[in-house]
Amino acid sequence: MSTMLLVTAIGHFVFNKGMTMMLPGFISFKKEVVFFTGLIEILASIGLLLMAFRHLTAVMLILFFILILPANIYAAVQKVDFQKGNYEGSGLDYLWFRVPLQMFFMLWVWYFGL
Repeated sequence: MSTMLLVTAIGHFVFNKGMTMMLPGFISFKKEVVFFTGLIEILASIGLLLMAFRHLTAVMLILFFILILPANIYAAVQKVDFQKGNYEGSGLDYLWFRVPLQMFFMLWVWYFGL
């Protein structure tokens, strides 16, 4: 899980244009939000490895995964391809993969982190 979080965190910095497109228009400071969530993922990847912080990190990660799900749904509806930074992504088909994957991540963190 720590490795996955580090890889996705890197995406927040490398693909920040496409990541900002995943956020609905009413959200201000999109680029800062993307960088901040990338930082959260880096800190969480470290927190999971430190026994003293594992439980707290697991709880916070579950909340984090719930909070970012709407952005993933919005991105799928808008057909955002975050890597290319355009609106030519796979669309709603992506949700058939993403939602179960996110549930898997939450269960993983629950089982191994708590």
